[in-house]
Amino acid sequence: GLAGGGPARRARRAAAVRCAAGGYQSGRRDVGYVRPVVPVLMGSAADMSRCEAIAKACDALGIDAELRIASAHKVPQRLLQLIARYEADPRPKVYVSVAGRSNALSGMLECAVTAPVIACPPYSDAFGGADLFSSIRMPGGVAPMLVLDPAGAALAAAKILGIHDARVRAKVAQLQKTNRELLYIGDAQIRSAALARSVGIVPDADALAAFPTLTSTEGAVPNAAGGVKRGKVRDQYELPGGRLALITTDRQSAFDRVLATVPCKGAVLNLVSKWWFERTEHIVPNHVLACPHPNVTVARKCEPFPIEFVVRGYITGSTSTSLWKNYANGVRNYCGIFFPEGLRKNQKLAQNVLTPTTKEAEDRPISPAEIVSEGWMSQQDFDACARYAMELFAFGQQVADEHGLILVDTKYEFGRDADGVIRVIDELHTPDSSRYWLAPTYEERMAKGENPENVDKEFLRLWFADNCDPYNDRELPAAPPELVAELSRKYMMLYEMITWEAFDATAPSSSAAIRHALDRYRYS
Repeated sequence: GLAGGGPARRARRAAAVRCAAGGYQSGRRDVGYVRPVVPVLMGSAADMSRCEAIAKACDALGIDAELRIASAHKVPQRLLQLIARYEADPRPKVYVSVAGRSNALSGMLECAVTAPVIACPPYSDAFGGADLFSSIRMPGGVAPMLVLDPAGAALAAAKILGIHDARVRAKVAQLQKTNRELLYIGDAQIRSAALARSVGIVPDADALAAFPTLTSTEGAVPNAAGGVKRGKVRDQYELPGGRLALITTDRQSAFDRVLATVPCKGAVLNLVSKWWFERTEHIVPNHVLACPHPNVTVARKCEPFPIEFVVRGYITGSTSTSLWKNYANGVRNYCGIFFPEGLRKNQKLAQNVLTPTTKEAEDRPISPAEIVSEGWMSQQDFDACARYAMELFAFGQQVADEHGLILVDTKYEFGRDADGVIRVIDELHTPDSSRYWLAPTYEERMAKGENPENVDKEFLRLWFADNCDPYNDRELPAAPPELVAELSRKYMMLYEMITWEAFDATAPSSSAAIRHALDRYRYS
């Protein structure tokens, strides 16, 4: 029972004293911590569903809830006996009363205890809801608080208990953060959907074919000094003065090949990179000189290092070089890092890890020691780039976390300019070079065994992986128009979630528009 025996009772009291004296730290399990309790007293079993909702919300906030039935009208002596037992219990507590009609329970309970009491009466249509007045109007010296929403009652109890309990306080802060993030996501979803519809990006093959996309950059830079290097997504033109024009197209790549054309994708990637480059100059210099057009970056020419610096915070992925794919195939030593047994797909790693790959015809994972021993980079250059990569990723995760996102993993490329300065180049924290998940639903979906909600190209990758062999099939099926339209919307949504700025989907992205923007830049 709640009263307990002599030794057990003394042990609980001693634990309560240690708790009150601050004998624990949030996140640690030590013998001094006493988990708080919310006794939920109801007038009858008719209120059980409401009380169960309170208990569920309490559990999510790190608080035990104990449900009891004791009517103040029908069994007042039993109620007082139950209250006496709880008052003798050393656990920190806040009471919640659930009783409708003539709510004597809240008043009687509040008069008999020293801990706070929250009244959470069920609403009734009888008498036009006038039953609530019995909870609102109490005699002098009787002060139960009134919270009508069951989850709100649990939150109010948690805020009270959290004053002296760092663990509960952290749970409250996390709940509030999640609520904010859901609003960020909801706003970005409706804005991006409206924007896509307004410019004609809809799940219809003909409409998508009619939308002006940038797939070829022919004629964009007619007088390039050193010709053009065409990548799967970016085309690179040499300009006079040791500069490059990097043009990001709407071509969508994965599995080392182009899968589709996605409207507005190139502008999103280029502008997201621009945003991140501007905010990470305190960590590492970058190659950006100007962005004269949404699809174009003018950059310093650098000699790239032949290594991609892949940083991961979670074990996931579907490609041949992904951590999860290798782990699922039995690999435990990956890039010189040992990974223990029992990891689950999409699980957060104990710490961020650097898993480099070579830049070859077929990229391969490689350890830091092999990078140096095989002559890919010097130890000094590798150490500098590795430090930059880990600091960039930590900063990216922090910013993403503030915006309702999880930066799961990403790749960085570095190069050395003509003055010998190492700079981060190519792209930075874009939805092509990075994996983003929606933060508020991650824990819940993991608990259900579901994949996290992603806002990058992963769902398109998964579609091709399920419907063909994207590494070996000569011809790939056409990407379904509904997936292309949704991916375009997600790119725009992610732009707004990262930058908190409005995306302009109407900017012309033709080669002629790019040529005109570059001419203005050169002569300005």
